[in-house]
Amino acid sequence: MVHARRVPLRTCVVCRTKTAKRDLVRIVLTPSGACIVDETGKEPGRGAYLCHRPECWERAVSGNRLSHSLRAEISGADREHLATVGAMLSAQRAAEEPEEGP
Repeated sequence: MVHARRVPLRTCVVCRTKTAKRDLVRIVLTPSGACIVDETGKEPGRGAYLCHRPECWERAVSGNRLSHSLRAEISGADREHLATVGAMLSAQRAAEEPEEGP
């Protein structure tokens, strides 16, 4: 008998949507205090997850939800970097989605 492998679920810290870990973007507060996007999902440090929706990235960068989840203040430079990455991801995701016809 073969068992189906369990898919790890994570929650977006802004919209609270639960989905598969690989469908979310991990933001990490590294031990040195930098806030980075973890592309591998294996960087050391405290992590939080965001979905690909532009609204979530805007709220995460402008508000305190991401800071609260990471349990630390995020610097202005890190906020600008995350805003840039969020815009790039949103544009990339929009380009990948097929257009809906009439």
